Amino acid sequence: MRITHIRILPSIGVLFISLYCTAMLSANQVIAPMSRPVLAPSFHLEDPDRNAYQLSDFRGKVLIVNFWASWCTPCLEELPALNRARAALKQEEVAMLAINLGEDLEAVTAFIDDYPIDFTVLLDRHGTISQRWQVTGMPTTFVVNPRGELVYRIVGKRKWDSEEILGLIRELISTGRSDEP
Repeated sequence: MRITHIRILPSIGVLFISLYCTAMLSANQVIAPMSRPVLAPSFHLEDPDRNAYQLSDFRGKVLIVNFWASWCTPCLEELPALNRARAALKQEEVAMLAINLGEDLEAVTAFIDDYPIDFTVLLDRHGTISQRWQVTGMPTTFVVNPRGELVYRIVGKRKWDSEEILGLIRELISTGRSDEP
């Protein structure tokens, strides 16, 4: 009787771990809304060509803000899906920003030469903006509604070009239009 329990317990443990990992992988693709929308923290940042941008430049559009670094493997893995999402949303009222965290201009330029980013890249050289946005891991992506409120905060890589995520973004676009006076 004891021998049977000893053989069953490891099997149950392996099954539990397997189910848990599968559930976590599935949950990893879901983006859950924030408990309540809050105003996105303002920023003033430059792109690699020294053009200045601020949050208010994007008012009235859905804004996807991705914090990344060139040394971050999940950031690199997520990049092609972000580029495909940009292409899919090109005709929509959506803006996308890739805010690099803490790297110098030369590192960012070298990275985007090897791995093109099809949307605006901004430099948060000192990490000030990422602190205001409470970035705790990378990649971290925020979705801002047309009123300038954070509605989604996503830590970890996602398939941004999936129909589920593109649908959520398009829903925000149509909701933003209906809220206009």
